Amino acid sequence: MRVLVIGGTGFIGYHATHELSRRGHQVTVLGLPPAPPKGTFPETVSIELHNIDQLEDRELDSLLSVYEAVVFAAGADDRSVPASPAAEFFYEANVKSAVRLTAASLRAGVKRFVLLGSYFTHFDRVWPHMELAKHHPYIASRKQQQELCTTIAGTDMALVALELPYVFGAMPGVVPLWSPLVSYVRSGAPLFYTNGGSNMVSVTSVAEAIAGACEDVNESRIFQVGERNVLWTELLKELCAITNRSDDTVHIIPDGSVNRLSWLVDALHTMQGRESGLHASHFSRVQTSCAFFDIQESQQALGYRAEGLDAAIPETVLACPEEPRHSYWESFSKKARQLVGKS
Repeated sequence: MRVLVIGGTGFIGYHATHELSRRGHQVTVLGLPPAPPKGTFPETVSIELHNIDQLEDRELDSLLSVYEAVVFAAGADDRSVPASPAAEFFYEANVKSAVRLTAASLRAGVKRFVLLGSYFTHFDRVWPHMELAKHHPYIASRKQQQELCTTIAGTDMALVALELPYVFGAMPGVVPLWSPLVSYVRSGAPLFYTNGGSNMVSVTSVAEAIAGACEDVNESRIFQVGERNVLWTELLKELCAITNRSDDTVHIIPDGSVNRLSWLVDALHTMQGRESGLHASHFSRVQTSCAFFDIQESQQALGYRAEGLDAAIPETVLACPEEPRHSYWESFSKKARQLVGKS
């Protein structure tokens, strides 16, 4: 097939591009300038550098008309802390562009549109009492994105939404988002963490699931893509083993204390005129819960192996720069002083 990966220069898009190319598909990466370094992708992969927001509809339709499948791996993730109100930022980043591309893909005759989203939309459905989309601008944007894109696709194009949990793995030249946690474990400081846990997945399994969605799904569907349900304490102990830390004792912070501390984070953002996509004071309920799900349905439908996490976590640690212990403590102390001084 001819497949367009929008956001292919990002972490997940990069691995999806390699997997699709490995399977023999003609892949084009669409991203913002500048061009990625030579050798980032196989020579068979084409690179298109455009700001799609600046393309007119006829230009976008023409660009998409040669593809059977489109993968949307762009947008803002939940770590973003934009200027308040955050809802506007996440709407622009996650909803507006995805909706426009879905409509253009439909007009252009694309058969499958694979939308990479968040497993928080899954828990917004299965935990209605938490009202996650109501309290968190990021989750609201992902929910609106998924619902609008599915409606636009109708029955003429398969809209395949992949709801992803925490992803492990590495990409050349990119520091993993797990770097602060790895630095914490390496520092030798006593380990304090919360109750709860999450499903976790390797980026190789995500790439396989994306390829499976492009190849095998012929109707609009929603899948939770994952590998293993892991308690936070189990993750920290695994990081201790990988970093050769001898003391793997994890002290649990009581749920009530987590909630009280999270209010300080929200207060700090407010004083800075910013707003997180996940409001810490409410998100503490999710953080201390077991955000687990079953992968059997998605694994059967998409054909991914779900066998990469054991290798992906050490790869993630290896890609995190190792700081001297005093550097970690200097950075930690500076942030603590800022928090106390501003609150």
